[in-house]
Amino acid sequence: MSDAEITTTTRSPADPGPSTGHSRRTFIKGVIATGAVASSSGYLFRARSPLSASTVVKASMPRMISLDVNGVSRSVDVLPQETLAMTLRYKLGLTGTKLGCDRAECGACTVLIDGVSHYSCSTLTNAVRGRSVTTVEGLESADGTLHPVQEAVIDEGGFQCAFCAPGFIMSMVELTNENPEPTREEAAVALSGNLCRCGDYNKILNSAMRAAEYARRMV
Repeated sequence: MSDAEITTTTRSPADPGPSTGHSRRTFIKGVIATGAVASSSGYLFRARSPLSASTVVKASMPRMISLDVNGVSRSVDVLPQETLAMTLRYKLGLTGTKLGCDRAECGACTVLIDGVSHYSCSTLTNAVRGRSVTTVEGLESADGTLHPVQEAVIDEGGFQCAFCAPGFIMSMVELTNENPEPTREEAAVALSGNLCRCGDYNKILNSAMRAAEYARRMV
């Protein structure tokens, strides 16, 4: 159907004057143009809203907080959405905590929070205020003595590329603290939250069993 066939008139039946025709195409174009203007205007008003601006500023403003990391109180500026992994690595220089998948799957970023293993890539830094955080750097004693888990990993040669080693080591520390005499199956379950891209799981389990043995000697 052509535009001429669907032309409508704006005059009333009593108006004998000439008709002013408007095609459907013209009408639709006008509706679209009007909607676009209204939408863009609303966007501009929202963008210039003092409330929205203040919300953005508050969300991006760093906050100074105190963290207990490896037995030392550390002051650090932390964004509201900042993860513990980012804080540890890029603000406190504790690069032993690795970032692998960055979505709580590989376990390379595992740390202990109040003695319990957590993925630091999915833990907000602000959530650990007032709690004790331990990273792989905090396992060695002040006199340089290695933790039993660290000694066991060295003795067993438990890792190939060792990128995943810090996360596994922290999970082993939790294991030896909670279960001094684990079976090999129990150790496998305890370490199931950590992945090794090299597939050295047999040597890793050997390290875990050796670590439990060394830990028992220290009791």
